[in-house]
Amino acid sequence: DITSAIISFIYAVMDNASEVTIFTLSGFNGIVNYRFLLFAVTFVCYCVIVQVNVTLIVAIIVDKSLHEPMFIFLCNLCINSLYGTAAFYPKFLIDILSTSHVISYAGCLVQSLVVNSSACADFSFLALMAYDRYVAICRPLVYHSVMNPQRMCLLVFAAWILPLGQMLTTIISTSTLRLCGSHISRIYCVNYVIRRLECTPSITTVIFPAFIITFYFCHFLFIIYSYFYIMRTCLTCKEERIKFLQTCLPHLMSCIIVTMCLLFDLLHIRISTERLPDSAQNFIAMQFLLFPPLINPLIYGLKLTKVRNRIERFLYYCIKWIKHYFFRLLSVRHKEV
Repeated sequence: DITSAIISFIYAVMDNASEVTIFTLSGFNGIVNYRFLLFAVTFVCYCVIVQVNVTLIVAIIVDKSLHEPMFIFLCNLCINSLYGTAAFYPKFLIDILSTSHVISYAGCLVQSLVVNSSACADFSFLALMAYDRYVAICRPLVYHSVMNPQRMCLLVFAAWILPLGQMLTTIISTSTLRLCGSHISRIYCVNYVIRRLECTPSITTVIFPAFIITFYFCHFLFIIYSYFYIMRTCLTCKEERIKFLQTCLPHLMSCIIVTMCLLFDLLHIRISTERLPDSAQNFIAMQFLLFPPLINPLIYGLKLTKVRNRIERFLYYCIKWIKHYFFRLLSVRHKEV
């Protein structure tokens, strides 16, 4: 499959580039004393993340009335949350209970690829959702011609393939570097931290991160620009203000959460945080993989009326089926007695 091919390619390049084969994740040094409590809390959080995102995805897929561009983008946003967190939480849970906190070179690069591409894809889908709301509110007469199924599929494909392609190029470039260290001062791998271990800093160490940050900062500016025009349009009419609060406010809140989490993570990487306790550094490092995947589905599930109604019906039928199955099981056992 694709993952195996990527790992094989990374191993082939790695053998020719660096003698480092295993990284030590030194971020776990400060959590030994309370690892069982942290394991329980993290496990519950991951289960909730999977539950809320899967519920929203299933609700959108099952209900044909939700097969609209805005909800399709939202569905892909939730899929991206599952994609990104799957690269972090299972390994993190294993490492919490383990006495050896190591990861292979290839595994580190793959984890970095998935986590970084997921972060970039978040901005891509938020930009698409902002564009969708801009066309729907500011240019409603041409909405169906602009956001037709063919264009929607093309935009979704681009939102997935561009971050993945950019990160894959960056990871391949990273895998060719000769490293002079094997200690990563985090609880998981990211590309910027791996590049800090390069023996001789090269121009690519600056160019690739700068290009990607600039590219997705333009996404952020586009989102702000779109919502500026949306708010300017909505201020002229009471009905439009209500429409903005119902459909655009969740997107704006989600964008703020993702941006703030990524900003803290970038500051954590770029600025020396040695004075902070290890627990604070670990929290800053993982907050992007905790808050957006957990809060975004809750925001959309509670704020968007169509999604909320569908989830309520979905949960009602699930509870009804469980009750029916439970009482049927009790009646069978009663007859046997």
